[in-house]
Amino acid sequence: MPEDSCCRICCRGVYSCYWRHPSERKRKCSCSGLSVLTAVSLLTLFWMYVCLMAFNDREDVNWKAFSILKLWVNWFMVLIIISAVLTIYCTLLLVFALFQLALKEPLDLHCLHKFFLFLGVVFIALGIAGINQQWKEEWHTVLLSLQATAPFLQMGGVGALTLVSRLVFQGFHRSRGVASKILIMVAFAGASLAMFLSPLLIQSPCLVDVKRLPPKPALFGHRGAPMLAPENTMMSFRRSVGCNVTAFETDVQLSKDRVPYLMHDHNSHFLRRTTDVLQKFPGKDLNHSTNLTWEELQELNAGDWFLKTDPFRSVSQLSEQEKKTAGNQSVPSLLQLLDLAKTHNTSVIFDLKNDDNNDTYDTVQTILNSSIPHDKILWLPPRHREYVKKVAPGFKQVYNDVHEMNRDEADHLNVKYSALSTTEIRELRNRNVSVNLWVVNEPWLFSLMWCSGASSVTTNACSVLQDKNQPDWTMGPDTYRCIWITVDLGSLLIMFALFILKRRKCSALESRELSFFLPPE
Repeated sequence: MPEDSCCRICCRGVYSCYWRHPSERKRKCSCSGLSVLTAVSLLTLFWMYVCLMAFNDREDVNWKAFSILKLWVNWFMVLIIISAVLTIYCTLLLVFALFQLALKEPLDLHCLHKFFLFLGVVFIALGIAGINQQWKEEWHTVLLSLQATAPFLQMGGVGALTLVSRLVFQGFHRSRGVASKILIMVAFAGASLAMFLSPLLIQSPCLVDVKRLPPKPALFGHRGAPMLAPENTMMSFRRSVGCNVTAFETDVQLSKDRVPYLMHDHNSHFLRRTTDVLQKFPGKDLNHSTNLTWEELQELNAGDWFLKTDPFRSVSQLSEQEKKTAGNQSVPSLLQLLDLAKTHNTSVIFDLKNDDNNDTYDTVQTILNSSIPHDKILWLPPRHREYVKKVAPGFKQVYNDVHEMNRDEADHLNVKYSALSTTEIRELRNRNVSVNLWVVNEPWLFSLMWCSGASSVTTNACSVLQDKNQPDWTMGPDTYRCIWITVDLGSLLIMFALFILKRRKCSALESRELSFFLPPE
């Protein structure tokens, strides 16, 4: 009986909650349990990857939750924390299982662990169902992310297969049946072949020589710089100037007395999230932007919510003076933004939330009455475009649909980052079409759009992206091919060596067992 070391006791206790030696209790068949644990661990890693790649669009989840619960909380961060805890738990459990194998201990997973694994599977299943029902376009982001991560995931997968091969070869040599040996080797060979040859399917715009790298995309400040100041306030737009943005992106609505002002939320969510309207005007109908006059809008505080909710976990980076300034922001007018844009020679692009004829007319008149150069206006609202072209021919017409842009023979496009493939972006750029992609916050996604050739990106994170002087990674195709072949060959050599060593070890063990049963001469 092997001596019970501290390592054995700890591994056995954590994994199975048994502290006695295995000979003192009934052994159980554990192959299926290990398979289930491995499958659940891989599932949690997959789910964690999905969550991390979807982090760029976390505000979509928070906004959806706010629209239902009327409570602004960073729900996506809650999801990330739960997913991270679940992934770490399952991964550590799998590590303990491997230790159990190495120590030749039985894999009797405790029922409490089985219960938690079941809860984890249910949680992930609900998450995947939620994405399919409410956020289906996010799967495009996950697929897109593989263009940035696949080369490195493949190398990591080869490394993992190399480590696992030791256990596979051990099981192969210990197996007595021919059929089981064939099954083990066919399954492992198939998985290895798929992993080794997967680079043949990997396509990434960042697999490019540095000399052929497109210019860095320009930055459009999404509602200003909302990580540094309350969104759609003058402080936010002034902070974005410091990030060297080339355009202010915003949202325009009109007050009861026809003054265009800046506010994203509308209809039933109007002003509730980013102002103190419920405290200032209790009982007032707030379901439409025209229910308040400009004078009433000026009474609202549009910054205190930012300090209280800290939507981007960035308030701690502000100085005391900046916090004080942020807490005293008011709802700005479009005219104020136009004056700021003219001062800094910055373009303005906006959505018109209530795009009826009167709103278009009043907004255009406000712009024409300002002194901003007309070519600094990137006109995005699709309705009444012909009217705008007629009265303001100097505005640059920006489209959110490729077919409409081609029909009007225009050359400015504004779409979500996942709406176009790398090939489509490059084809448009070759036609001298300006392609702006929204909303790009994460450095990996910005790097991918950079390699794809995007003209500009709309971002919440202008303070982060302005400092990037090159993509996260670029690699020449020939260089990647050499690395791929080298890694695969190295893995094959190590696997072959492990296979031979395991065969010799098992042969020696069988010889000793045979000599034990043979009578002495």
